Amino acid sequence: MRPISTYPFYKAPWQIYQVLWQFLLGTVLLCSTAVYAETHSENNVSETPPVIVVLGDSLSANYGIDAQDGWVHLLDEALKEQNLNYHIVNASISGETTGQGLARLPDILETHQPAYILVELGANDGLRGYPLKVMKGNLSDIISLSQDAGAEVLLIGVQIPLNYGARYTTLFEASFVELAEQYNIPLVPTLLGEVPLNPELMQDDRLHPNAKAQPYLLDNVLPAVLELIQHHE
Repeated sequence: MRPISTYPFYKAPWQIYQVLWQFLLGTVLLCSTAVYAETHSENNVSETPPVIVVLGDSLSANYGIDAQDGWVHLLDEALKEQNLNYHIVNASISGETTGQGLARLPDILETHQPAYILVELGANDGLRGYPLKVMKGNLSDIISLSQDAGAEVLLIGVQIPLNYGARYTTLFEASFVELAEQYNIPLVPTLLGEVPLNPELMQDDRLHPNAKAQPYLLDNVLPAVLELIQHHE
């Protein structure tokens, strides 16, 4: 009978051990690489800063001024000065109503997945004399959709000129208070504060604050943003 050691497929015991060792070593290296890749990926995800979306109109969209002068950019700088790592997305559009903001919101939420959303809408509804019930309904839906997506909401109130009548302006401003109470969310009572009373802080149209006014707008918003962040960190 032909000795088995003479067959081509025959391997000596030490050769078998060598093959097994190479197989085991390769398996260990493959698993280690997979674990490293997964850990590295998780680390990258954890390093991604939370997103703050500003959903507003021309008061937040840098109307008539440079973007770096706007209060949203100043907010970004203020957070960085306090070593708060957040990515701010300014999703504001000049002339936007609450209805238009609501229509864009699902895409904004899906694209940016914000941790926080600052809602500054309603001025154009008021200037166009829209029914307050419609404005409140749109803002209510904006708040609900944002909360359902896991975002914390800060509502920013706005003003309209007094020549729209005392009753309408009073009910208009009260709408923001009522919504904040209904949804138990923080409220900045007014973005502009007393800025419109100073002509030097307003653009020629007397509706939009100029670049010099933007730090005052930031002062009105920043404390509420910091409190919101601290409350949910």
